[in-house]
Amino acid sequence: MNKSELIEQIAKSADISKAAAGRALDATIGAVKASMKKGQMVTLVGFGTFYVGKRAARTGRNPRTGAAIKIKAAKMPKFRAGKALKDAVN
Repeated sequence: MNKSELIEQIAKSADISKAAAGRALDATIGAVKASMKKGQMVTLVGFGTFYVGKRAARTGRNPRTGAAIKIKAAKMPKFRAGKALKDAVN
């Protein structure tokens, strides 16, 4: 499912226009991004938790030359599925 199909499903389920559903989805995604940028977790009970994980600095290899390169530490967005979502999938 892509974003436009998701917007269509939201519009149908909530009985609102596709434009309103698109704005609602964009606002939700924006709120999740803003919270994660501040380092906060976003928990949607029954669905899951979005959080910021840390990846340590490490040494990698250039696949073309085989030379060792340094990869900087980074913050990574992560998602942990909730129980209801896991149960729905299984």
